Amino acid sequence: MNDITLASAEKPIVTITYCTGCNWLLRAGWMAQELLQTFSTDLGGVTLVPGDMGGVFEIRVGSDLIWERKRDGGFPDAKELKTRLRDVIEPDRDLGHIDRPSTPD
Repeated sequence: MNDITLASAEKPIVTITYCTGCNWLLRAGWMAQELLQTFSTDLGGVTLVPGDMGGVFEIRVGSDLIWERKRDGGFPDAKELKTRLRDVIEPDRDLGHIDRPSTPD
């Protein structure tokens, strides 16, 4: 193994399984980009897994299911997804503006 493989093996890996029949690849790719942008080198990677099970959309960190479309009622927004990932991999991490309460306009 090279140094990059060793370093990645110690970091959490996110897996996004999406329904190909529902054409959710772009949504899965966008969510992967959002996670990589926020957590960058704190993740070992984000893997997109095409699924053919009707309507599947699951996001896992290792074996922990952090989002499931049917269970959780649709798709997460970026804030919810980043919060759930943070709560699993580094609960004390400050996500900046995402963690601040929204103020009315």
